[in-house]
Amino acid sequence: MTAISERQTTGTTAPAVGIGVTETAAQKAARYIWAAVRLALGWTFLWAFVDKVFGLGFATPAERAWIEGGSPTQGFLSGSEGPFAGFYHSLAGTGFANWAFMLGLLGIGLALTLGIGMRVAATAGAALYVMMWSVALPPQTNPFMDEHLITAAVMVGLALVGAGRTIGFGKVWESLPIVQKQPWLK
Repeated sequence: MTAISERQTTGTTAPAVGIGVTETAAQKAARYIWAAVRLALGWTFLWAFVDKVFGLGFATPAERAWIEGGSPTQGFLSGSEGPFAGFYHSLAGTGFANWAFMLGLLGIGLALTLGIGMRVAATAGAALYVMMWSVALPPQTNPFMDEHLITAAVMVGLALVGAGRTIGFGKVWESLPIVQKQPWLK
């Protein structure tokens, strides 16, 4: 019979983030780059929302504005030709699709811009990008990869690095009691 000996170790843990840890110039630059990407993506979601609501003439002509009775989903979804075309054609222009899409654009845009709810925003944003990718299958310039999938991955990266904490309200948001109790709200 062999004896198993216990090894004595000291109770050491890594220091808490921001306590006794010196941030390198590269780490600080990376934080600000991720924050800039977050803000840029937040702006694209908010701009898409505003343009579709008011028909400012960039992607949505004034006569197709949502406030003028236009449908924010009709054109894109009805143009689907890929394997999911039937599904997307059935959703195109429906009240449910219009409201879900517009609330998604607004919610994701606000969360990214403010740096709050990054896990929820990144999940919803990545899902929206993957759905937009699936509407446009197959991509025109590649067998499967396009900017929708790349941006979906970037959205996940934003949440993983805590991009809302830099130039945003992420630190404050994460300290709220409800967010402390429900970490998925981070």
